[in-house]
Amino acid sequence: MAPLPGPQFTVFTASYNRAHTLPRVYASLQAQTLRDFEWLIVDDGSTDGTAELVAGWAAEADFPIRYLVQDHGGKHKAANLGAREAHGELFLPLDSDDECRPEALERFAAHWAGIPESQRAGFSGVTALCDDQHGEIVGSRFPFDPTDSDALEIRYRYRVTGEKWGFHTTTARRQFPAPEMAGQPNVPESIIWNRISRRYRTRFVNEVLRTYHVGEDSITRESGAKVARRAPAYALRDRIVLDEDLDWFRHAPKTFLRAAANYSRFAWHEGSSFRDQQRALRSTRARALHLLAAPLGWTLRRRDLQRT
Repeated sequence: MAPLPGPQFTVFTASYNRAHTLPRVYASLQAQTLRDFEWLIVDDGSTDGTAELVAGWAAEADFPIRYLVQDHGGKHKAANLGAREAHGELFLPLDSDDECRPEALERFAAHWAGIPESQRAGFSGVTALCDDQHGEIVGSRFPFDPTDSDALEIRYRYRVTGEKWGFHTTTARRQFPAPEMAGQPNVPESIIWNRISRRYRTRFVNEVLRTYHVGEDSITRESGAKVARRAPAYALRDRIVLDEDLDWFRHAPKTFLRAAANYSRFAWHEGSSFRDQQRALRSTRARALHLLAAPLGWTLRRRDLQRT
């Protein structure tokens, strides 16, 4: 992959009414020991004065700040726009309410340079650990340091859990845009990472470079009504797992049974019949697993409706 003729990193932030949390992202970038980056913000239709806030920073910062605005369409659409408009070689998302270590970009650059040049074309990026706002590492560590693998093997074989943070080359990110679904505020990012994994490897390192501020937006805390509204995106995520990942079934059968149950659950929420759900799956194996897990999916849907 030939590098883009711009900075080494595009730090990308999607923002929707986050004027109250964006200052800690800005402070993190001001403190970076590596200065070869731009900050690209895509505003997803904010109404809280974000534009004025960013304009003030752009006037004073010693690094480029670019500000794009889109109609409110979700983080996944903002990320697709960001990848298309990025000037950097490496595309690093940083959420609008998080912060990173002062040496984060420098360490990412060093890990990227540490991949032998003869092999680097087969890699899309580097991923590191996160801690939370209380200083606790989120989830589990990678099995080796470094681990040269991909998101699928990391999830299914090594069963690494929890929020992680990393970049992909801008070229790879453009090759695998997020599906854009009308009316959906967000499409799970795992769809993108898994598809990149089928083409490229990633270097995973046991170094904490980002602080992930744990919020209250987990699906386990969502109301039944909110789950129903987001059902099409969740159903797509779980259908793709059944269609594209089943070669990993022997490593994580419970994960696939859960995906099959949730596929039924969310597909029923969006009004898809069981027969239509079956027809949408590509393989006999996927349809058999879906049949087995459908009673659990029905139960989960009923629970959602009771919580509405």
